[in-house]
Amino acid sequence: MTRHTEPSYEPAPDNSRSGSTTKQLEKMGWVSPVYSNSRSVELDSAGVLGNRCIAVDNKIPETEIYRILRSQILHRCEEGDYGKTIMVTSAVPQEGKTVTAINLAMTLAREFSQTALLVDCDFRSQQIHKTLCYESNRGLADYLLHDTPFSDIVVWPNIEKLTIISGGRPIGASSELLGSPGMRQLIADMKSRYPERFVIFDSPPVLTCSDTLALAPLVDGVVVVVRADKTSRTDILKALDMLPREKILGLVLNQIPL
Repeated sequence: MTRHTEPSYEPAPDNSRSGSTTKQLEKMGWVSPVYSNSRSVELDSAGVLGNRCIAVDNKIPETEIYRILRSQILHRCEEGDYGKTIMVTSAVPQEGKTVTAINLAMTLAREFSQTALLVDCDFRSQQIHKTLCYESNRGLADYLLHDTPFSDIVVWPNIEKLTIISGGRPIGASSELLGSPGMRQLIADMKSRYPERFVIFDSPPVLTCSDTLALAPLVDGVVVVVRADKTSRTDILKALDMLPREKILGLVLNQIPL
């Protein structure tokens, strides 16, 4: 079995705030680690925004939608005693689940007392790093299959309090890998190691393969993305019936025509 050794982190050096401001934020519960051993990448802001990852810029008015989504998820996690591992999926492809997962993770990372880890669990088509416009040839499958050190697959995209795992070549037999003892142990470690961290898993559509059904029992909550005027009611109901109902936090209606 592979050993899970995470990138160490330390308090972030603050180059933009005065010492008194930093101390005030810390007293209010602001958490801001720097992942010292993870690979740092620079995002192409224009490309990222062009791919609708608007939460990269907190000043864009539409990011308020994701702040509302964040608040709803935080409230439901507290009220329903959910944990902090959340899977984002959809019924069928092209619903916008990856973009939703990215924007949600970025927004959660801006919450005062939380950090966020975004994990690409679509082993058949790794899309998170492509959507964020950076190169990555290692992903979660490399850790599970080839004993790649965990710190070697984690990327820090120079966004405060956010780390990402995405990359590597597509693989077969992915549902077996997602349901494996190694994956189960990894998620348990992710949940327990840093109590202030949310882990967001971007998983394949429910009706296209069995991967998501293998992952669902291991996470605490599920968010289902539905594309307006595209996803049929039949497909939505089929997907919901296949998922553990007690874990469904809710549905996100995406791409509503203006």
